[in-house]
Amino acid sequence: MNDSNYDIVIIGGGPVGAALALALKDSRLKVCLLEARTSTSTDARALALSLGSRLLLERLGVWNKLREVSAIRTIHISQKQSFGRTVLRSEELGVPELGYVLPYPALQDALSCELQQGTVETIFGASVTHLAGETDNAAISYQHDGTEHTLHARLAVVADGGKLLAELHPPEVRDYGQSALITHVTCAAPRACTAFERFTPQGPVALLPFRDGYELVWTAPHQHAEKMLAWDDARFLEELHQHFGDRVGAFLTVGRRSCFPLGLKKAPQQAPMPHVVLIGNAAQTMHPVAGQGFNMGLRDAWELAQQILDAAPEALGTEVMLAGYRSERRTDREAGIRFTDGLVRLFSNDLPLVSAARAATLTALDCLPFAKKFVARRMMFGANG
Repeated sequence: MNDSNYDIVIIGGGPVGAALALALKDSRLKVCLLEARTSTSTDARALALSLGSRLLLERLGVWNKLREVSAIRTIHISQKQSFGRTVLRSEELGVPELGYVLPYPALQDALSCELQQGTVETIFGASVTHLAGETDNAAISYQHDGTEHTLHARLAVVADGGKLLAELHPPEVRDYGQSALITHVTCAAPRACTAFERFTPQGPVALLPFRDGYELVWTAPHQHAEKMLAWDDARFLEELHQHFGDRVGAFLTVGRRSCFPLGLKKAPQQAPMPHVVLIGNAAQTMHPVAGQGFNMGLRDAWELAQQILDAAPEALGTEVMLAGYRSERRTDREAGIRFTDGLVRLFSNDLPLVSAARAATLTALDCLPFAKKFVARRMMFGANG
C-alpha cells in the first residue's frame, strides 16, 4: 500500500472535476485527479452549454480548442395544445449567443489535453474504494492495477456523481416518474441556431441544434419511455411528429436511442465529513429541463477553485473555508433547483385551469422585455450572474 500527501485530491475526472483541476493547474498547490476511466470517454451525448459556461471555458483556455460546436441564438418555448409561447433571441438580449451544443467527448478530450500541460497529477483507472474525513485531512483509498493505494489531502473534492457517499450521507431524492429518451434526429425544415423547449402533459420535449439536425431530449413516464425505445424508426418518427408538431417539418431519420430515469438528487448542504466537499452531480442532480445541470456544476468548480486559491495553505479544507464556499454557492444552487423543479411541476400536467394560466404566463413573458431578460440571464449565468 502506497501513501502520498496532497493539498487537493479530486475524485472524478469528468468535465466538472477536470475543470476544477484545470483551474488549479498553475497554482503552487499539489493536486491529484483520480478517474475511474482508463481511456477516452465513449459517451455519445451532446452537452448544452450556456453562454456563462463558454466564458468559464475561455478562462480555462479550452474553448478555442473545441470542435463541432453549434450555436443557439434563439430559444422557442411553447406549450402543447395551447396558444402560449415565448421566444428568446440573443440579439434582443445583447449577447452573441444564448448557448451552445457540442459532443460530450469533445469537451472531455479538450479539458484532458489541456491538463497534460500543467502540474496536476492525473491517475486513470483509479477506482476509489473509501473516503474518510479526519481531523487534519481526508484519507482516500483507491484500487489501481490491482494494488491498493491511499492518499491524504487537505481537501478531497467529490465530483463523480456522489455514489461514493450516498450510503453514508443519503441525498434528498425526488422521483419525477419520468425518463428521458435521448437521440439525434434530422428533419425536413431545420431552423438554424434555434432550440425548442415544448412542454407537454407527459413532460418537456427539447430539440437542440446539432450537426445536421437536432439532439432530441424527449421525456415521458418510465413505462412509456421504455416502449419508445422498442419502436422501429418509422413509428418513432411518426410519433415524434405528432407529439412535437410541424415547426421543423417532418422528421426524417433517428439515431441510436438511450434512456435514463429523471429525478432530483440534492446532497445535504452541510459538509458530509471534515475536509470533504461535493460539486457537480455529486452535490445536485437536476431534471434536464432548461439545461441547467452541467452549467451549474461548472460554476461549482470555478467558484471552489477561487476559494481554494484565495485560502491560506493552512486553511485548505477547514470548516471556515468550506462554509465560505457553501455560502457563495447557496443562492445559485437553491435558485437553480427551484427553477427546474418548478418547471417540471408546473408544466407536467393537463389540468385545464393550470394549462390556461401557463399559456397566459408564456404569452405575458414574451411581451415583457425585462422579464424575458431576467429569465434569460438566469439560464445563461445562474442566480449569481
